[in-house]
Amino acid sequence: VMSTEVLGEKVETESVSSIQIASSGIPVDESIPTYERELVKLGNRDVTGADFAWLLSSYISDIRYPANVVVLERREWGNFYGFLSGVKESGERVVQGAGDDAALWDEFEQRLSRALAIHDEIYRIEKQEIGEVNYALERLRLNQRGLELDGAFDAETEAEFAAQREELGAEYALLQQDLVVLNQTIERDSAQFFAANGAEIEVEFADIVRAYRPNQMGFAEKLLTYFAKLGEFLTDEPREANTEGGIFPAIFGTVMMVLLMSVFVTPFGVVAAVYLREYARQGFVTQAIRIAVNNLAGVPSIVYGVFGLGFFIYIIGAEVDQLFYPEALPAPTFGTPGLLWASLTLALLTVPVVIVATEEGLARIPRSVREGSLALGATKFETLWRVVLPMASPAMMTGLILAVARAAGEVAPLMLVGVVKLAPSLPLDGNYPYLHLDQKFMHLGFHIYDVGFQSPNIEAARPLVFATALLLVIVIAGLNLSAVALRNRLREKFKSLEV
Repeated sequence: VMSTEVLGEKVETESVSSIQIASSGIPVDESIPTYERELVKLGNRDVTGADFAWLLSSYISDIRYPANVVVLERREWGNFYGFLSGVKESGERVVQGAGDDAALWDEFEQRLSRALAIHDEIYRIEKQEIGEVNYALERLRLNQRGLELDGAFDAETEAEFAAQREELGAEYALLQQDLVVLNQTIERDSAQFFAANGAEIEVEFADIVRAYRPNQMGFAEKLLTYFAKLGEFLTDEPREANTEGGIFPAIFGTVMMVLLMSVFVTPFGVVAAVYLREYARQGFVTQAIRIAVNNLAGVPSIVYGVFGLGFFIYIIGAEVDQLFYPEALPAPTFGTPGLLWASLTLALLTVPVVIVATEEGLARIPRSVREGSLALGATKFETLWRVVLPMASPAMMTGLILAVARAAGEVAPLMLVGVVKLAPSLPLDGNYPYLHLDQKFMHLGFHIYDVGFQSPNIEAARPLVFATALLLVIVIAGLNLSAVALRNRLREKFKSLEV
């Protein structure tokens, strides 16, 4: 009987019916109702073409845990599993030996550390320094275009712009030279491995993110590796079509959007609630407004997304571009989905929550408190500002936190008004005006949808989906628990004032 040796990482075990196995062409005893099969991550997708494989437990004759097996996490093509056989420098083998050779592994780790440091420097130059130069060149182009539209672009101004452009071009050329040198340096070293099928594979150090020998790791080393991966998950950018790497841009985008939404929704919601409770005449119109506000809370979120797309982007955004950014046309600035419109759309979606919560807080304040303040000579506004609103502040915070909790989990409207699969830059950076409200952004909820349902390699992406979903649930659960705690505090605070 011909046997095959596979090298990989066990992912899960499941039971499957013998009929299902037989229908796939595998001979089994159909008198046995179920068989166990194991999902094994084989890696080496660039070599074998398959990243995962299902293996019937009854077909597995032997399981070994070789001490010298190496796991590589790569920037492309997923994980690689194999045995280290040598290290090359500029195409020449400088160190060779068996996989358990300590000197070989030490040399490999030293060169990997060097490559990772060079990669970080390349990333810094590309993202920060070259990014700043490109941004300055684009601002220069737009300023020149604006002066041309105003008829104020004369020969003297043209010379100034040409000098600035030449200076930026020289800076860009120097940075490009640095990048060429760094890329040549990082591509110098490579490592050779034997795969499970005996093939010798060469992997450049520039393509490696992390390398370790799992079967030689103790508990402390495994714990350190776990926390290193957790840190990467929370602080790094995604790679491999979002199926690997971190989710920091999605976390950052979610937080930025929620903060901006809070800035918009809090004053509008509180002012509306104060007017309805303290100033409006309690009649049919006020009651109709309250009913309308409550009904708004039940409108499907996708309807808000369509409204945001049609009103904010196509009408307001287009007018803003015509008035304030004519030099950028026909390319839209605010006439396209972005962070500002996403925040405003979710502010509309969540403002009923803030209104209702604030009104409930205002209604709980006893009439005697207001009358006591007025009897002491305070005006109605002073009573509202110094007595009523401070006592109602826990209710306002409760409404805000509930609004934040709902906004953090919404995805459908954001797909229309600003969220994207992969954002090239963060909406907050070091380039003036620092906060770029016109930029598109990533969001945790959409990231879950994208990785879970749009990924070309769903088995590899599944752990990332679960981890991202858990993170989003933890954030929303924490916000809701905070709202409950504030609500209880509000009740206790007013209990002593109830008449």
